Amino acid sequence: MKLPRPNKNIFRLCVGLIGLVGIAYLSACTYIWKQQKHFIFMPEREIKKTPADYHLAFEDLYLEIPSESGRIERIHCWWIPADHPSDKYLIYLHGSALNIGANVSHARRFKELGFSVLLISYRGYGQSDGEFPTEAQVYADAEAAWRYLIKQRKIKPGDIFIYGHSLGGAVAINLAISHPEAKGLIVEATFTSIADMGRRYKLYRLLPIELITHQRFDSIEKVNRLQVPVLFIHGTDDRTVPPEMSRQLYQRTTSSKQLTLISGGGHNNSASVGGDTYLEAVRDFVYATGKPI
Repeated sequence: MKLPRPNKNIFRLCVGLIGLVGIAYLSACTYIWKQQKHFIFMPEREIKKTPADYHLAFEDLYLEIPSESGRIERIHCWWIPADHPSDKYLIYLHGSALNIGANVSHARRFKELGFSVLLISYRGYGQSDGEFPTEAQVYADAEAAWRYLIKQRKIKPGDIFIYGHSLGGAVAINLAISHPEAKGLIVEATFTSIADMGRRYKLYRLLPIELITHQRFDSIEKVNRLQVPVLFIHGTDDRTVPPEMSRQLYQRTTSSKQLTLISGGGHNNSASVGGDTYLEAVRDFVYATGKPI
């Protein structure tokens, strides 16, 4: 019995379809590789609020830092001193969107707890120099803030707390690892890694996310190197970064640690929703490090 010959046209069509799918897949990977900074960072140049709008005394500062090209760039900061003499200082590292103007209200809470606050704007945000941010760049910006407090303000490392919200939490973790002499670390609503964030979306699960992610912010692989006390804070209703990620970071951390979940808190409002619960968590943490508040 003679078997029918395969239809060459169907074979060619199948090969062509496979080729098109392969090209589309590679194109998607290439697009994400090239554009992922724009998925992560959402800077805004216009500053809509300043400490003056909250009747806070402050200084406008610009810290100089060399760019990758060797050119000197400036980072815009606000120094918000405590109302009374204090030995508690806080580096405030904001999230991926907007700029420091959107963070003044929350920074005021730390001032009311007795901190002097250095609120920095990453390059590419607000009035800071620079084009579009990168992971390496925001790490360097945070390091510049640390150097400013130590070298120009003459502040002891053991008097400095580091705070970061969302993406700023990943920056804060990286800075705290570099400076185990810091007094403590407060991380709010942050994620485990950019790859893990990508896996939350069905489309990205089809891609080799680990291979195509170069802005990694891989905090889950870093936290076991922390030596400073850590307070993790997360709202239970956060729809941007799931609170489970803070639980995972907490579980992986080997230094002294606390985890506070704010019932009903979202990504940006845990402090206002939590009220006294939020403030008490910060007070208790700071007190446990040996700093009266």
